[in-house]
Amino acid sequence: MIRPTPPRLTAIAAVLSTLLLGLTACGGADASSASKLAADAALPDQVPEGTVLRLGLPPIEVALKASGLIDEVEGYEIEWANISGGPKSIEAFRADALDASYVADIPPLFATWTDTPVKIVAVTENPDPLDNPIYELGIAPKSKVKTLEDLEGKKIAYSPGQAQGALVLKTLEAAGLSQEDVELVEIQSVDDTFANALASNQVDVAPLGGPQLTSYLAKYGRDGATSIRTGIRDDATLIYGPEETFEDAAKAAAFKDFLALWVRSEKWVDEHPDEWIQAYYVDHEGLTFEDGKKVFESSGQTVIPENWDEFIKRHQETADILSREQDHPELDVTELYDRRYEKVIAEAVKGGQ
Repeated sequence: MIRPTPPRLTAIAAVLSTLLLGLTACGGADASSASKLAADAALPDQVPEGTVLRLGLPPIEVALKASGLIDEVEGYEIEWANISGGPKSIEAFRADALDASYVADIPPLFATWTDTPVKIVAVTENPDPLDNPIYELGIAPKSKVKTLEDLEGKKIAYSPGQAQGALVLKTLEAAGLSQEDVELVEIQSVDDTFANALASNQVDVAPLGGPQLTSYLAKYGRDGATSIRTGIRDDATLIYGPEETFEDAAKAAAFKDFLALWVRSEKWVDEHPDEWIQAYYVDHEGLTFEDGKKVFESSGQTVIPENWDEFIKRHQETADILSREQDHPELDVTELYDRRYEKVIAEAVKGGQ
């Protein structure tokens, strides 16, 4: 399955500013800026020559290239950016340097709350989310945390605008604890900041997922590092982008084709696990094949829902929690979804069955 895993452990954050400048310079003058598409208008079928999609979708990029489906991109170009996670994608949107990214369900909320209008055009979930969580709570080597109740009085890494932050709030609620019962240490989860904070015992607990969790336990398990599961559903992932992207008739049309290819790439990953593990977890993320296989097997299978109603309902519940716990304005998440693409994706899913 393809998941927007935490940023690469080897990523260099300083590269981002240079990358954004380069993308901005080449992204604003393509042919796709010609006409504005109304939100209730039918998605165009024709993609004008010169249309460019600037995409921060590292796992999908790898899947398309490894599967060979990238060769079926016709009528538009793709400029790939190694950008993942809420903070970096929102920064890129504001710089007019990116058309879409692949994240959990929290970044679109914070983009909206910070005056960066976005639209969601694709969603994925897990059929067994509690057995295949994206995140576990990483425990620092010197911390004595074995159950959720043990979180009381502990220092917990907390990133308010990211999925990890929402997971912390939901976990505290499940444990019968409030924010006042713990010490929330605000740290943005970029690259390996959470893992470093745990390893140095700066915090007792921090949500870690995918390659980060595997790498952390491999490095510090001998020193006493462990992890525990939250029992909280955290499988919501989505593709989103600036509202302007989908008001651009040319880009909107290109996305119809791109999302159909993405659906096919998900099927390829499920049918070619060893090739995917090698291409993504080993070659891209820097894990050993054995560790990559562990991450893949623990992440479960991706489901691309043909109907978004239940996904949106759960997203609304998450938004309500954040509004209450972080003092944000109430938000109707239905306004964030461009459900024209729901039909496009449903047709692609049916076509691949």
